[in-house]
Amino acid sequence: MASVVKEKNGRKKIQFTDSGGQRQSIRLGIATMKQAEGVKTKVETILGDLICGRPHDDDISRWLGSLNVILRKRMEKVGLVEGVGNRDFKLGELLNEYFASLMVKPGTVATYEQARQSLIGYFGKDRLLRTIGTLDAEKWRQQAKASGLAEPTIAKRVKVARQAFKKGMKWKMVSENPFAEVRVGSMKNKSRQYFITPEEAKAVLAACPNAEWRLIFALGRYGGLRCPSEHLALKWADVDWENGRLRVPSSKTEHTVGGDCRIIPLFPEIRSYLLDAFEQAEPGTQYVITSHRQPNTNLRTQLQRIIQRAGLKAWPRLFHNLRSTRQTELAQTFPIHVVCQWLGNSEAVAQDHYLQVTEAHFAKAIESNTNSGEQAVDTADTEGKKAAQIAAQQTAEIERNPSQSLLNKSENPPENPGDLAFCGISEDATMTPMGFEPMSPP
Repeated sequence: MASVVKEKNGRKKIQFTDSGGQRQSIRLGIATMKQAEGVKTKVETILGDLICGRPHDDDISRWLGSLNVILRKRMEKVGLVEGVGNRDFKLGELLNEYFASLMVKPGTVATYEQARQSLIGYFGKDRLLRTIGTLDAEKWRQQAKASGLAEPTIAKRVKVARQAFKKGMKWKMVSENPFAEVRVGSMKNKSRQYFITPEEAKAVLAACPNAEWRLIFALGRYGGLRCPSEHLALKWADVDWENGRLRVPSSKTEHTVGGDCRIIPLFPEIRSYLLDAFEQAEPGTQYVITSHRQPNTNLRTQLQRIIQRAGLKAWPRLFHNLRSTRQTELAQTFPIHVVCQWLGNSEAVAQDHYLQVTEAHFAKAIESNTNSGEQAVDTADTEGKKAAQIAAQQTAEIERNPSQSLLNKSENPPENPGDLAFCGISEDATMTPMGFEPMSPP
């Protein structure tokens, strides 16, 4: 299908017939026969793909993407380059295509957007994709680390970059993924966990401006709902007053089997706030939360003001830690699989991102150890007194009836004299009805 033609001064060229029957050639310049044969093989594969109408495999795509500008243009001129290599794609183009293809929740897009801004801020939107290598990707991660970003934030951004370039390879915009080998890191961040105590929760509830805000806080702190998605999805029809159940629609888990909603108990801590909001709701109202449904509503900022009004310092991850606190509380009373069912997460996720070690755990452990120590002392004193009492009784018995001593009760005295010595008895002693006496010399 293609052949290598030798020219003067060690130059080579590849000749072939294209899909239209035209004779074409690609000049390679000075090259060894082995190098020319390698190019010929690639050209034959590309011709086969073009004739059959199939996409190039990853090996051909990577090879095309690695060509120098001169050879790539020569192959483009004869119609051998389609997709990767037909032009230089830029980082901004890839990210635009990637974000346009996303089918995720708006909140997730907002998180991904941070990764896009980080990539563009470091590389520039006009950076050619083929010029971004693994070392460049590693340096981008190092710069993010040096800027003080938390490890979970960096891990998330690396994952987004990796996914975007993986899509770029599929779309033939880039030949390889420079982020494939970049370390992702841990998504855990225990340092940002905070346990909202009952006293703090009571103070915040007292500072809430109205019944609806008290309900928003209570649904997070005592119901473990995700805010704002699950709060805003909650309808009055989801409240089963008679059976003490609350149906919680969840867009977060709706893609899983049976994950479109979950049933949680109508905890006493949230029932009263639901009743207050229900009594104030207009007739025919469908949704439980009505005053904060606008897309631009920032519940986080408003909650920060309420916390400050309560005389407290705002904790990290305001709404997430409300759920985390509730899951930690419930896990003290109910089996973990039950708690995870109510909160709508897995045991692994709960362990990594929700369950906390609180001051109450330490206090309980200290109290438990103290009580255990006191019980051990009491037990030792009791056992010591019993042992002394038994010893006194045995001594009194021997004095009343020496013939019934413990030694005389032994039916099988030691056969080995050494055993007697071990008992503190001379080897020269002999058994008598009254015990042991020294033997007389012969």
